Amino acid sequence: MDINDAMTPFYDARGNIYGVISPALLRRKGIAAEAVRTAKAWASLAVASECEWGTLLRPAGAKAHRCDGLLVGPFQCAPPFDLLIVNTDGSLAERSGNGLTIFAQALTDQGLMTQGCELRVHHDKADAVSPVATTVEPAVYGQVTGFWLALGRPAFGPSAVGAEGVDEKHRGFSHVPCLAAINPQWARSQFVRVGNPHCVTLVEHALALPDNQLMQQSVLFERLQAIAFAPPVGRGQPCIGGVNLQWAARSSANRVIARVFERGEGPTASSGTSASAVACAAWRAGWVEAGEVAVVMPGGTAPVRLLSQGETLLSVSLFGTARPQV
Repeated sequence: MDINDAMTPFYDARGNIYGVISPALLRRKGIAAEAVRTAKAWASLAVASECEWGTLLRPAGAKAHRCDGLLVGPFQCAPPFDLLIVNTDGSLAERSGNGLTIFAQALTDQGLMTQGCELRVHHDKADAVSPVATTVEPAVYGQVTGFWLALGRPAFGPSAVGAEGVDEKHRGFSHVPCLAAINPQWARSQFVRVGNPHCVTLVEHALALPDNQLMQQSVLFERLQAIAFAPPVGRGQPCIGGVNLQWAARSSANRVIARVFERGEGPTASSGTSASAVACAAWRAGWVEAGEVAVVMPGGTAPVRLLSQGETLLSVSLFGTARPQV
């Protein structure tokens, strides 16, 4: 596959679909600066170069795809590789586990990635360092070929994500009033930063997990959007920059069931960094032990590895696979 190809390839990773846009294509449309200096300009041009979000189309006559975002890159022909992750609302994301898995697969298909390397995501968020680096290693898990993503050491608590107006309780668990107001069973949350910000709400029973179809409905969608999205679309409460929302229910030994409402996206079938945040929150709650944790989402199950020392979580890694959409 030629990185200068005018066709935008689409990939699926656990139900998340991203288009991978070549910067060479965008340069031909008028941008010539480096990604690290004009990330927002690159993102705007990437959005403008495609069709309407939600029913994103490939070139005339090709199959239509629902799309969860765009990946702009690579900006180099050798590692490390810079990229942008563009949400469907045009905002930039600091990290996406499924997006990075897709990008790694696209690099492999282009013949640019034959071994482990570093992927660097550039963004415009004031509360996080840019770029956010992730080490990606090709691997085989079971009998499936994919990639392990090293997401680093998670941070916990309201201060880790810039949350305000919440009551912090034992071990950093918080009561988030705007979530509890929607459902009284959503009263215990754990803020986690895994490169990007997350709010994991732990529930006692799987029946208290929100349904993806219900989250698409206008009333519930608007209430969750007000929490998850940054202004002007959302309210920026409890996090001024917005926050990814997850709900988690304990299943069995080192297995957790989860639902996701992403900042800049809405309800989604799966999310790699969300799965990682859920595993970290479950570990902090004593639901799972360090080691391998399975996070079950509507789009599939994400294997997550936790490394701990005593009561400290040292690192989290995520395994993922991606396949081209045809």
